[in-house]
Amino acid sequence: MDLRPLSDDHSVAGQLDPADMAALAAQGVTTVICNRPDTEVPPSHQAAAMQQAAEAAGLDFIFNPVNGAAMTMDNVEEQAEALDSAQGPVVAYCASGMRSAVMWAFAQAGRMPTDDIIAAGEAAGYQLAGMRGQIDALAARAG
Repeated sequence: MDLRPLSDDHSVAGQLDPADMAALAAQGVTTVICNRPDTEVPPSHQAAAMQQAAEAAGLDFIFNPVNGAAMTMDNVEEQAEALDSAQGPVVAYCASGMRSAVMWAFAQAGRMPTDDIIAAGEAAGYQLAGMRGQIDALAARAG
């Protein structure tokens, strides 16, 4: 499990295993967000199995599947709502962590300066500079 922090209370990761949920709970994580569609993984790692493992470990589980080629505002809004309602540290995952990092960046648009969002992504190993236009547009939309 390779957790990459984007902020003090939010990390992203590549594909998690059901067995990782207990370790995440032991580290103080309270919420896991799955950004990976079920069509990308075998049944053992689909949302229902991951949710069962997360809830057995006492974690909240949010399934917000994101198609990298077709992210939607619904995805962004659901991610932001999940982050806002979390009662502690959050881990979001997908195949490599990139989609989850982008979703975090879009959810933070208007809440953090764009440069800080991009810098956090780069510090975690995700190149978000190419998303500057979208982050700025979302920030403007947020008012």
